Amino acid sequence: MGAFCQLRGAAFLRQVSAGLETALRGHHSLGVSPQLLRSQGFVDGRWVSAASSFPVLDPATGKELAKVSDCGAREAQDAVRAAHKAFQSWKCQTAKERSGLLRKWFDLLIQHKEDLAKLITAECGKPLKESLGEIAYSAAFLEWFSEEARRVYGDVVSPAAKDRRILLIKQPVGVASIITPWNFPSAMITRKVGAALAAGCTVVVKPAEDTPLSALALAELATQAGIPPGVFNVVPCSREKTPSVGEVLCTDPLVRKVSFTGSTATGKILLKHAAGTVKRVSMELGGHAPFIVFDSADVDKAVAGAMASKFRNSGQTCVCSNRFLVQSGIHDAFVEKLGKAMDAELRVGHGFEPTTTQGPLINIRAAEKVEHQIKDAVSQGATIIRGGKRLEGSFMQPTLLANVTTDMLCTSEETFGPLVPVLKFNTEEEALSIANASDVGLAGYFYSQDISQIWRVAENLEVGMVGVNEGLLSTPEASFGGVKQSGLGREGSKYGIDEYLDVKYMCFGGLTL
Repeated sequence: MGAFCQLRGAAFLRQVSAGLETALRGHHSLGVSPQLLRSQGFVDGRWVSAASSFPVLDPATGKELAKVSDCGAREAQDAVRAAHKAFQSWKCQTAKERSGLLRKWFDLLIQHKEDLAKLITAECGKPLKESLGEIAYSAAFLEWFSEEARRVYGDVVSPAAKDRRILLIKQPVGVASIITPWNFPSAMITRKVGAALAAGCTVVVKPAEDTPLSALALAELATQAGIPPGVFNVVPCSREKTPSVGEVLCTDPLVRKVSFTGSTATGKILLKHAAGTVKRVSMELGGHAPFIVFDSADVDKAVAGAMASKFRNSGQTCVCSNRFLVQSGIHDAFVEKLGKAMDAELRVGHGFEPTTTQGPLINIRAAEKVEHQIKDAVSQGATIIRGGKRLEGSFMQPTLLANVTTDMLCTSEETFGPLVPVLKFNTEEEALSIANASDVGLAGYFYSQDISQIWRVAENLEVGMVGVNEGLLSTPEASFGGVKQSGLGREGSKYGIDEYLDVKYMCFGGLTL
């Protein structure tokens, strides 16, 4: 499964460390422009220090990359007040003016894409090629919402009374708290903030404690783009201060909207906080995506889709396939071909190494979770077809399991790692029953060439997004969001901006016509 998968101990760590050293040799710190390598919070257009700092680590080596200001409740409150003050003027800018500034921000992301990608690989661990892809994806949301800013339309409604006229207009909700995860440290911010700023809202961003550098670089570029002080604020903080900062961002009366991407458990806590002041909320929470391959499928295309869906960011995406359901007629052929594809295409190593396709997991806890799921499955009769071993630090071998059952942990809880558990099924009804037996429903995928079956399955999968003969489905033009306990609201698409808008009804009465 590639050279890195076979290495153990000191030899593995030496090769991984070499990847970071190669990237840093002869360059300033992380090899990026000093302007983009920021370590302070960003409030009201100013870089602000906190009383203490916290380290940002390279997940591949555990080495410290930077120390970042550890903002607390006071800094969060300052950021909310700055955002509220800025909202009074930002909401009055024309949609065309806001659109132009978002477009300038987009242009700057594209201009600095190499440096921004290096930051992602350094703090998140994903291969540099994937990081470049994330920056393109991240920038695309700014481009999309720069265009959507000018498409916020109201309605003129026919009244029942002759002396009245009815108008419905849309207005920005106000200050929005944006709380984002570590697995897409740039794109998860722009997908939310692009919509918020386009609508006329101002924001306070709390990035994940593992990946604050990307958020702070976005703040620098927002300033360069001319976005006014207080419109975009960033309050990085450590894991220890996250609860207090999160509470401020979800309870402060000046905040009118909370948008969160992360675990379902954390989302429920934030919902309780937001309920006290009845805030608007968007929640993009956990997933447990099924990947179904029917007998009629093109097996080679299904294998390619599985590789793309599962192993992007080493399986650390909320929409990556978690449970692989393969019909009995093609089960053996699919497993064999998938194993060969893993051998041929996957290479584990530091994200800065050009041959790497699988970086580290975000931390040791994440690797331990995957290792535990593998051991649980094997103890209950699963067979390891490929991989199965924990490597050094937070690295895991990409793993393929067969003879998997619904009683195993890997089929009942989200993995967030490079594990492919394959279950064999016989009928369409059985596959749908297994796929829908989850309290979450973010994404789902299936491969079939039977048109009637495609319509049946697509409509009956209990998820918010369906990939039909396709393993990658995220794009700014389409809505992103789930059903059941996978969250509330939608991001991206023409619907994403509505999450930051209120509808106001205006009735003009007593008219003489």
